[in-house]
Amino acid sequence: MSTVSGKWSTELLGGHEIYLFEPAQRNEHGYVLLYLHGVHLGRLSEKPRFIEQFERFGLPIAAPVTQRSWWTDKICGEFDANITAERHVLDRVLPFVRERWGAEPPRIGLFGTSMGGQGALRLSYKHPNVFPVVAAVSPAVDYHLRVQQGDQTLSQMYAEAEAARQDTALLHIHPLNWPRHQFFCCDPTDADWFDGADRLRMKLGSLGIPFECDLETENGGHGFEYYNSQAERVIGFLYERLERERRRVV
Repeated sequence: MSTVSGKWSTELLGGHEIYLFEPAQRNEHGYVLLYLHGVHLGRLSEKPRFIEQFERFGLPIAAPVTQRSWWTDKICGEFDANITAERHVLDRVLPFVRERWGAEPPRIGLFGTSMGGQGALRLSYKHPNVFPVVAAVSPAVDYHLRVQQGDQTLSQMYAEAEAARQDTALLHIHPLNWPRHQFFCCDPTDADWFDGADRLRMKLGSLGIPFECDLETENGGHGFEYYNSQAERVIGFLYERLERERRRVV
């Protein structure tokens, strides 16, 4: 039986949709989650296993829509001619969340799936003090391979595949300044994106950066069947690490 009683709504922010979830009862410490969607623009409002976890922990959700921007700091024509997806998140979404729910970093957890998974990692690596708590499901870390394959959207954002590779999450990891709490997972049968997730595991390990990952669980390869299977772990991780961050002595 479903335990969901919260509500979804849609608003415009800078001329772009943002989906919002308000749980029936908010968590007492004011935590909020920011979700970055995948390339197919899948909505969490259609995924009850995630919503049940939002309700369980009393977590409001802000889910901006940026089309196939790959959440980069490059102009993506199909999203916006004047602002990048990264700046949209930093300059519009975060102030919106502060005004709407009174939440500011570090009480905002960041997570995403596929395209949004790599976007969440990249944003947290570039801005670890803004997003110290991050989780990525099936992160498309090696998205530069899409440029080699002729992806038209990415080819308009990057002159060549190497330029895209230089902008991937792996190349934004700083050995002395990283998000304090990070989790990522990928189905080992995910033919397109597993290798990138495994390289991320190896690089973080070699640098001595703390992280958690699950690269063993199989459940359908790439897509929401697998994402849903990880919902409880991902949202539980985010909530528990937001709690740790709140109690952290600076």
